[in-house]
Amino acid sequence: MSASAHGGGADEGPRDFVKYTFYQLRPEWRRLPADERARGRTALTSVLEHPPAGLELRTYSLVGLKADADFLLWSIARELEPITLLHAKVSGSPLGGYLDVHHAYLGMGRVSEYVGPAAVRGEGSSGRRSSRGRPYLFVYPFTKKREWYGLPFEERRRIMSEHLRIGHRYHEVDIHTGYSFGLDDAEFILAFEAEGPGEFLDLVHDLRPSEASRYTELETPIFTCVLTPPARMLELAEGLA
Repeated sequence: MSASAHGGGADEGPRDFVKYTFYQLRPEWRRLPADERARGRTALTSVLEHPPAGLELRTYSLVGLKADADFLLWSIARELEPITLLHAKVSGSPLGGYLDVHHAYLGMGRVSEYVGPAAVRGEGSSGRRSSRGRPYLFVYPFTKKREWYGLPFEERRRIMSEHLRIGHRYHEVDIHTGYSFGLDDAEFILAFEAEGPGEFLDLVHDLRPSEASRYTELETPIFTCVLTPPARMLELAEGLA
């Protein structure tokens, strides 16, 4: 499905970890006194607005968009420690005791063997990852069929060339690939930043007939996320329209 779900290169310099953690707020929180809830939101907002050093954080609302997730924390860091510290602070906040994590995905940046460092611009040319800040983010785990890895490299590169050409038609969709081999359950965690849902829907539609899509094993669950400042994100999760 993705225009960038492919392999990686060897020694490539600095690489980033990416973590996508989806939280759901328990109904019990909404039944607490309003002043207690306000203090809890303020405390967690402070945590999210002041993330640990070395960590890039984006916050997204999924209220009304997914049954078991109210918001997403997207973390990017060179080391795992800042990611661990952030989530410990979230759990330790007054509101943290009322949050459940139903989905969480870990990946790492890597240079694509189908694109390589020679491709100066675009995802796949570096092991570094960074958010573009577009208003919509679409996230899902991805795993290829084992038959894919039995194909000769030149055959895989030919197939991916078509896949990448389709993806490159959508200039306002930014692709972020996290490689999860040995780190998490799926092989990849994929994220797409876009200006609107329609652009991503059309991209996925156009990728469906591609030869590469025949080798897809897993590409669910899929999350549609809306970039939202921390304070407003928590208000929406609580039901404060």
